[in-house]
Amino acid sequence: MFAKVASVAVVGLDARRVDVEVDITGGLPDFHVVGLPSTAVKESRRRVRAAVVNSGRPWPQRKITANLAPSDLRKDGAGFDLPLAIGVMASFGEVPLGPLSKYLLVGELALDGSLRPVRGALAAAMFAREQSFSGLVLPVENHLEAGLVTGVDVIGARNLAEALAFLQGDMDPPGVAAAASDLLAAGGAQGPDLADVRGQAGAIRGLEIAAAGGHNVLMVGPPGCGKTMMAQCLPSIMPPLSESEALEATRVWSVAGLLDADRPMVVDRPFRAPHHHASAAAIIGGGSPSPLPGEISLAHRGVLFMDELPFFSRLVLEALRQPLEEGAIRVVRSGWSVSFPASVSLVGAANPCVCGRAGSLRDPCRCSPGRLESYRSRLSGPLLDRMDLWIEVPRLSEEELFGLQGSEPSADIRRRVMAARRFRDQRLAAEPGDGSELRRLRAPVRSFLRRTSALETSSARSLDRLLKVARSIADLAGAPDIDEAQVAEALQYRRNVWGLP
Repeated sequence: MFAKVASVAVVGLDARRVDVEVDITGGLPDFHVVGLPSTAVKESRRRVRAAVVNSGRPWPQRKITANLAPSDLRKDGAGFDLPLAIGVMASFGEVPLGPLSKYLLVGELALDGSLRPVRGALAAAMFAREQSFSGLVLPVENHLEAGLVTGVDVIGARNLAEALAFLQGDMDPPGVAAAASDLLAAGGAQGPDLADVRGQAGAIRGLEIAAAGGHNVLMVGPPGCGKTMMAQCLPSIMPPLSESEALEATRVWSVAGLLDADRPMVVDRPFRAPHHHASAAAIIGGGSPSPLPGEISLAHRGVLFMDELPFFSRLVLEALRQPLEEGAIRVVRSGWSVSFPASVSLVGAANPCVCGRAGSLRDPCRCSPGRLESYRSRLSGPLLDRMDLWIEVPRLSEEELFGLQGSEPSADIRRRVMAARRFRDQRLAAEPGDGSELRRLRAPVRSFLRRTSALETSSARSLDRLLKVARSIADLAGAPDIDEAQVAEALQYRRNVWGLP
């Protein structure tokens, strides 16, 4: 007999349909899986047989052939265990064929028949809705995650027996999972607060501007001055995730397999801080045989913090240039090409020199000119051009270090940032055109830029980023137009804090 079960393969962030076709014929008992399966899929033959037998179901002592169509799409992962098991049982009459045409099946089987969670359940649920399937049968640990997608029934099963009971009509679908809006309203863990930071008023002001406009930041200062702590506080002053932003981030984390059963949705701005020895594939994405998102995509709609920025490999640093411009990254390898979102605020932190004492009068730098030049040349001009705010973080004075008064609480700064973003949205809705700040500059501001030599010494990109920072400052002030004071403040955050020639 022949049976067909619908399933999906997750490639990048997208689910693609895979039909699991099972045919049982006469001959010596055997079980073959064809259709370009990976090693993990080939190994499923033994898992499926043990799971079916240990679930109290008979296993046919005949020749079984399973085809994963289309045959030119590589299948990876253990998510095909459940559709293979159901397909085998349906092919000799254990499961009615009617429900199999209405539901997608995905799940990994343990040897005792229990179901284990899989990656990409959210993408599978979205695909089921797009393709007008009635629902999706998957492990119960993925139930809440897939339930974020409305308009499709999500059936969470603890084991193969429960999946069979539902398909045979002996079990009712579970209740509707929690809505995305409810999970967002509940919030998540609270991070560090800027109220705990001593001094560094200029750096905190720069972070406020960065949060208002979603800018990239380079912080340069001696060791122990608070760069890492302030970077960790940046998500606390950014606006909360909207529902669409949260679903975007959740989809990335789902494909990466980072969601927990009790926390099925990303409800806070992501903060990722990879080590400076991380490889290009870890930062950008990739892997074999199935491509996975990298740190820059896991930080989508949040903050990617790269401490000791000059010590990342040159390959990693230069690979950041394109996604910082476009907010997405396409990873191309032999045999496949996938795109991952990468809309992040990049925060880089660096010491002013190798020893960290450059600029200090009490403890002067001991680096040779050659060593200093080698260190600073690790960050290329094109990469630095994409850093919107260059913030100098000085060493704390004794008064600031031992002072009892901290900085302004993150909650107060967040309210101003949210007001600035609302003002920006209203302004953009009322303004026609392409949004170019340079075209809308008033004559006095153009004259001011000429007097500061910013037009002569800046590239087109750096000038554009300068004006975007000025525009964010104006949004914080509720000003409809950029004036000289806002450009002057933006110029202060483009000062040469990295020792460029």
